[in-house]
Amino acid sequence: MFGGDDGWRYAVGVTGLMSLVFSVIFYRNVQDTPKGSTYFKPKHLAAMEVTSKGDFFFLLIMKIPMYAALALLAWKLAPSNIGMLSDTVVNAFYVGLVVLYGFEVSQVWKVNKSIFSKPVAQMHQYKFKQVAVLNVLYFATFGSELAVVSMLPLFFSETFELTPVLAGMVASAYAFMNLMSRPGGGWISDKFGRKSTLLILTAGLAVGYFMMGQVNSEWPLWLAVCAAMVCSFFVQAGEGAVFATVPLIKRRMTGQIAGMTGAYGNVGAVVYLTVLSFVDYQTFFYVIAGTAVLGFATLMFMEEPSGQIAEVNKDGSVTLINVSH
Repeated sequence: MFGGDDGWRYAVGVTGLMSLVFSVIFYRNVQDTPKGSTYFKPKHLAAMEVTSKGDFFFLLIMKIPMYAALALLAWKLAPSNIGMLSDTVVNAFYVGLVVLYGFEVSQVWKVNKSIFSKPVAQMHQYKFKQVAVLNVLYFATFGSELAVVSMLPLFFSETFELTPVLAGMVASAYAFMNLMSRPGGGWISDKFGRKSTLLILTAGLAVGYFMMGQVNSEWPLWLAVCAAMVCSFFVQAGEGAVFATVPLIKRRMTGQIAGMTGAYGNVGAVVYLTVLSFVDYQTFFYVIAGTAVLGFATLMFMEEPSGQIAEVNKDGSVTLINVSH
């Protein structure tokens, strides 16, 4: 709309203004829960709660990739790469990450130390592997979306010799699919089951990115755009299906589980874009397809949410929440 050297500044500024206005609308009109539904807060805000000794160590392991992604960013900004940060700053950042991880370990221990002396009642237990599987899937789905949205205009521009504006418009077809794909993934998951939906969408995601790896200048532009849109459907529907499962793991911990799963999407973006800095576009798409296959394999360890979640009300009474399909 604005063009020129400063057009991007106006685009970013207008987007920020729209977000600011909508934040006010959201705050004034949205409730924590639907009317008549109980809002269950987590028992502990300092760290995520687990319900077995094995899950305690599993949680600590699953925290590491988030710190590793930050370390990867620092390494990319070091003088040996693009030189935006000095070696001293980078080394200090590494030390800071180790200290922060140590602090997080202490918080996880503080919240969960009781499980080493007294088992958690069966009715209040949940399996952290369910969270871990969703983390891996969101790494492959939302992580790849963030990465691909960042590079797709340049990919179309270089592959089909398009102008930057036209390449951006063509690449926007990938993001446009969000309007129906993400809610559609949640709807399909509600209707046909969580695990089966995720298996199908993750398989489609892998095939979609493999197909994107085949795109070259000999393809008709319209066919390449269709391939991107088909791939995008499985990616974003997969995101919706992931978050259709999150609230069914442990109701009062939905926010914490969603936060960790969402963070893995950002970890995926960092990893994928780092890979792109070393390989060509074709290999980049194949790498994403490979991680989708890995996500498909982890889904074999996931259990279809079923039965009931037990939550304790403020007055001490217990509410049983049905999560069966």
